[in-house]
Amino acid sequence: MQTKFYVVGIGPGAADQLTPKARAALQEAQVIAGYGTYLKLIKPLFPDKEYLQTGMTGEVQRCQQALAQAQAGKTVAMVSSGDAGIYGMAGLVLQLAEGLPVEVVPVPGITAASSGAALLGAPLMHDFAVISLSDRLTPWEKIEKRLLAAAEADFCVVLYNPRSHGRPELLGRARQLLGRYKAPKTPVGVVKNIGRDGEQAIVTTLAELDETQVDMFSTVFVGNSQTYIQQTVAGPKIITPRGYLSAEQPEQPEAGR
Repeated sequence: MQTKFYVVGIGPGAADQLTPKARAALQEAQVIAGYGTYLKLIKPLFPDKEYLQTGMTGEVQRCQQALAQAQAGKTVAMVSSGDAGIYGMAGLVLQLAEGLPVEVVPVPGITAASSGAALLGAPLMHDFAVISLSDRLTPWEKIEKRLLAAAEADFCVVLYNPRSHGRPELLGRARQLLGRYKAPKTPVGVVKNIGRDGEQAIVTTLAELDETQVDMFSTVFVGNSQTYIQQTVAGPKIITPRGYLSAEQPEQPEAGR
């Protein structure tokens, strides 16, 4: 008999941003596995569960231990922040579960591109690219090519893992690369600790971005050539127009995405 192994995106971490489907999977699970920081966010909601915890670089070990629990007949949920299929654990679990009598069920969550954009206004109303600056698993040369391609194509760009103690210089490099095609006045948003204590949204420009304000719990949003900053009663907001108000471009129906 196959046991279920849920790979659950818990969103930013706040209880009100945990989807009903994710909550139901975590409620069904007997064992919840994950990185310690993420488990702390959900333990108050599910205090009676069995927890399996490993460190930041223990992803393979964590998945193997969790799969062993599933093979022993327990229903397991592996958690990731944001969406489990976007820089999360879904892919690794599926790879390691090949040939095992375990049904892997990815459960989507709210990724930082969505939750962060909501705090900044509407910076992603047009085409955008999501790029991780972490070079732990991806060579920097490949990241550099992706940054340049996205900038030249005038995409809005969302930067995940933009800066940490171990690689504080990578955001500066990315900023220089994007600046080859994006104007210094291009709006930039930095969102920190989304859905957690210390949540903060900063609106600035590519030229004025203070890199020291960015840490490993931040997500950076860089606009396209049409993006602008609007002053509102709630403070500055970033807007990337889709073209609804353009006299030269007819309105398009909503895509429902």
